[in-house]
Amino acid sequence: MIATIRALTGTNPARYIGDSSDPARPKTRDLREESRRVFRARVVNPKWIASMQRHGYKGGLQLAATVDYLFGYDATAEVLEDWMYEQVTERYLRDPAVQQWLEQSNPWALQAMAERLSEATERGLWSAPSPEALATLRALLERGEEWREGLSKPGAGAGYDA
Repeated sequence: MIATIRALTGTNPARYIGDSSDPARPKTRDLREESRRVFRARVVNPKWIASMQRHGYKGGLQLAATVDYLFGYDATAEVLEDWMYEQVTERYLRDPAVQQWLEQSNPWALQAMAERLSEATERGLWSAPSPEALATLRALLERGEEWREGLSKPGAGAGYDA
């Protein structure tokens, strides 16, 4: 609905989300504020990332899904800021320990995140990525091309800390 209203009027409407995690006390929150709250509490929280690592392949899939959800919310409701994309890239793709874990447990998730974050730059959602973030995305995308062309195998280690 947000995207439709923006398309019809040219302006963003008020954006809210319902939180019924505690059914006894449902809350309505501003979508931008909720995005920031969830981002800090979960998305880039080292404890949450570590908990995902304990789940192996499935944890990598959850990180990739998280990047997809963020992208989707931003594409439709314009709620993310550049610093959020930058931190996701830093914590999920540039952190050597997380990168190595993803390379070993779910290299396809690593590739999917690089593709989605690259799309965010192409679509202007992430308007000013750092040179380091762009270099990491390029290296990961190149590695994915090598996989598809049979020049290397997923999980073989790549060293994307450009």
